[in-house]
Amino acid sequence: MDSLLDQRSALRFLACGSVDDGKSTLIGRLIADSTGLLDDQRANLEEDSRRFGTVAGGVDFALLLDGLEAEREQGITIDVAHRFFSTPRRAFAVADAPGHQQFTRNMATGASNADLAVLLVDIRNGLVEQARRHAAIAALLGIRHVVVAVNKIDLVDFSERRFRCIERAFDAFARPLAFRSVTVIPVSARNGDNVVQRSVRTPWYDGPSLLHCLETIDVRATVDNAPLRFPVQWVNRPDASFRGFAGTVMSGSVSVGAPVAVAGSGRITRVERIVSFDGDLADAAAGRAVTLTLTDEIDIVRGDLLIDPRLRPTVTRQFAADLVWLGDTPAQPRQSFLLKIGTTTVPATLTRIVDRLELEALSRTAGDALDLNAIGRVWIETAVPVAFDPYAENRATGGFILIDRATLRTAAAGLAVENLAAATNVHPQTGQVTPARRAAMKGQRPLVLWLTGLPGAGKSTIADLVERKLVEHGRQTMLLDGDNLRQGINSDLGFDNASRAENVRRVGEIARLMTEAGLIAIVALVSPFRADRLRAASLLPDGSFVEIFVDTPMEVCRQRDTKGLHALADKGRLSNLTGRGQPYEPPEQPALVLRTTELSAEQAADRVVALVQGRV
Repeated sequence: MDSLLDQRSALRFLACGSVDDGKSTLIGRLIADSTGLLDDQRANLEEDSRRFGTVAGGVDFALLLDGLEAEREQGITIDVAHRFFSTPRRAFAVADAPGHQQFTRNMATGASNADLAVLLVDIRNGLVEQARRHAAIAALLGIRHVVVAVNKIDLVDFSERRFRCIERAFDAFARPLAFRSVTVIPVSARNGDNVVQRSVRTPWYDGPSLLHCLETIDVRATVDNAPLRFPVQWVNRPDASFRGFAGTVMSGSVSVGAPVAVAGSGRITRVERIVSFDGDLADAAAGRAVTLTLTDEIDIVRGDLLIDPRLRPTVTRQFAADLVWLGDTPAQPRQSFLLKIGTTTVPATLTRIVDRLELEALSRTAGDALDLNAIGRVWIETAVPVAFDPYAENRATGGFILIDRATLRTAAAGLAVENLAAATNVHPQTGQVTPARRAAMKGQRPLVLWLTGLPGAGKSTIADLVERKLVEHGRQTMLLDGDNLRQGINSDLGFDNASRAENVRRVGEIARLMTEAGLIAIVALVSPFRADRLRAASLLPDGSFVEIFVDTPMEVCRQRDTKGLHALADKGRLSNLTGRGQPYEPPEQPALVLRTTELSAEQAADRVVALVQGRV
């Protein structure tokens, strides 16, 4: 069937709506009546109907799609059921999405690849919240054509008045969603009215049947006209004579001899060969999986995006996006995730929740959290730049997911909206003197020694001793102390959460530059949040970031109070002292723990030096 979908005009559509509106029954009836069932298929369906069916004495067409035992026993759809079928006019791939709110994540998955949505509405209940949610998610995920199947019209005696009320209600609701086409059809999924053939029991309806609408609607995608986007899935290096980049053309097309650029670095080269399972090709269009070889040896890894150099995507670390929140716990600012976009996965932080979409009126209201199934606009910052197109312009490169770092479950489906960074499409320049050469000249491996802990833990004292001892061993170093940096480059920052995050970001970037100079950078910084330290670590090659936890209990820090911070807090003149007014998140797996109640500063420094000597 995959080849069939490739060879003829194909339609991928989603069946969605609220629970018990009859999605599975409608799609089962559509498949059975449009293609006909073989004798053994009908016999199996009749047997399943006797065991699991909800239609007394009849065939339950929902069981054609409800494939899981749990679904059949409960009479609900849990997972997205995919089915393929065809008529003489068209091939179809249909995704039957669950209607329950707790399975909205499954519905969003099914919508991400669909060209059209069939939205079921029970005529007795009208346009309920879950139907509105599914319509909004479909629109957000780029579906531009919707068919509203007003089901169970037989249960209201085929009332035109009830049908027209829902038709008007959906038209008013969906106007801001900018669907290109909306078709509203009265149907009875159980009896087959207006599913495959027009029904004589709705003489007042002069529109198409569901099948006729699906067979004739024009939903030709725009990916062929979009610029080239080729995410690198795998670097193919079977031997020294061949180096190819395997992936799928997500949009546009590529041809031999055409110029291509690497989105991240901006480097331009040309396509030398297009290798496929069927042999070399002259060109490849959207949807084709191929391996590209290039005329120049440039640095490309899995996750890079090859593009048309004349029509480049946005490359940035800060962007706005719309999220469909799928996590069981609410989304909060400063949460850390893994962001997967295309073939690359990077650490990311949800820096701000701008607003949330109210489904009743499709209006946006301010909010600082997103609950399960909520839809909202957010700001995201990634550890390294990512390439994307706004989702409204290119679904292939504008969609992403956020992954919970602890459970590795999908926490949100995201749609990139716009770049937030001041500088756009800025690409790094490669000099002739490389960081590796600078390190070789100094005879050492560059490292960042990141000392974190509560205020008064002893970080600065230990860091100063570490630098002295390393210099005595002939190492070349640079000490970056948080207090010193706040008197200069970070003097414009406060001590709120956002300012602290920016403080750590700047120090991380400076430390990275120090390692590129071949130095051992020693950072003494409270850096209270794990996500910020993780972001700093992601700037460096694996093994170059050494996190050291200066573990000193709060009562000991309070007793020392070398800077008088606790005294100020006691007087109410300092409200955001880390560990008192603001939280501190200790490292989960530091390279070294220094318990200062058990070690002197000299002993603690010796342990750090010993660790460094074993790595450089």
